[in-house]
Amino acid sequence: MLGAVVALTAMLVVAATAVLTGPGSAAAAPTAGCGKTATLRDGTHTIQSGGRARTYSLRLPSGYTSSRPYRLVVGLHWLNGSAADVVANGFYGLQQRSGDSAVFIAPQGLDAGWANTGGRDVTLVDDILRAVENDLCVDTSQRFALGFSYGGAMSYALACARPTVFRAVAPIAGANLSGCSGASGPVAYFGIHGIRDSVLNISQGRSIRDTFVRANGCAAQNPPEPGQGSGTHVTTAYTGCRAGYPVRWAAFDGDHVPLPTDRNASTSWVSGEVWQFFAQFGSTTPSSPPSSPSSPPPSSSAACRVTSTVNAWNTGLTADLTVTNTGTTPISGWTLAFALPAGQTITGGWNATLTTTAGRTTATDAGYNATIAPGASAGFGYQATHTGDSAAPAAFALNGATCTRG
Repeated sequence: MLGAVVALTAMLVVAATAVLTGPGSAAAAPTAGCGKTATLRDGTHTIQSGGRARTYSLRLPSGYTSSRPYRLVVGLHWLNGSAADVVANGFYGLQQRSGDSAVFIAPQGLDAGWANTGGRDVTLVDDILRAVENDLCVDTSQRFALGFSYGGAMSYALACARPTVFRAVAPIAGANLSGCSGASGPVAYFGIHGIRDSVLNISQGRSIRDTFVRANGCAAQNPPEPGQGSGTHVTTAYTGCRAGYPVRWAAFDGDHVPLPTDRNASTSWVSGEVWQFFAQFGSTTPSSPPSSPSSPPPSSSAACRVTSTVNAWNTGLTADLTVTNTGTTPISGWTLAFALPAGQTITGGWNATLTTTAGRTTATDAGYNATIAPGASAGFGYQATHTGDSAAPAAFALNGATCTRG
């Protein structure tokens, strides 16, 4: 009887978290921990990653239950700091702000830093997420990362390397110290830096910020910054960014510190502004179950072509797909159905609503890209895990009509 209840709970969570509902969202896929009894507890845990033992600290929300998906926040320590330090400062003040809505993770860097040699620290985070989400119920559209100094650099590296894994990042006094794999996709970004930073000059913070100003399609600008001696901070929201991918920049009159305070203030403004930035991204849990594949959308007479590019690593991959209208009339509203190779499971996506039922995946336009004029294209993509076959999807059908594969 108990097993049946657990299984039913898991099915309800799957139904509630399986689709992507709009721009600026990653696919809310259920994690394996949804609906089952958790074995992980608060404390330090050891994991094998890259052939060696690594550790991370975990903090669960009070009253954790496997029947609801939680946000997940990765907090990264500074040079010569530790995971314990991040836990001690409440994950830069976010744990108190979260209202028991998030699972918090603090990985421990090698040599108390984040050199990320050969991508080893990105792989560590991959491995931690896999272990945690196999045991706990996490909303995969609500993963966030932040850190100070070297930790800020590592949060930037995660945004670059895993744009479909992390919904938003907030580097505090960061720089390009842990590498950047090219910022292959947009990520909501909140950069924070002191104008008098004597360790990592503010120019380095501006530089990594501008990577995501470009990736997110924001209008280039020189946001205002406070004057030296003003004892204040200035936060600017960039304009023109892609829907769902904002960029925010906060410059403060101060040095290299993780939680600066304005003059005459008793507490830092950082945790409040960062949590507000993260919390603006609602879950992509649908209000109703996805449509049945036995009831396909109306057929379209427009011809189409689909091209795809896959970037694979270890047991993961990202795929970018482009749908081109090769006909003579506009396509107004589209749903592309396709087949994934065996062993692939979509874990995130962008620019489309993604659902998978009975081995068939459908991608429905995100609204702002619903119309494809003759000769024009619409693009979307996803991240997936795989068990060895990292091939591109196949068997494309747009609004019920077969598409050619480019």
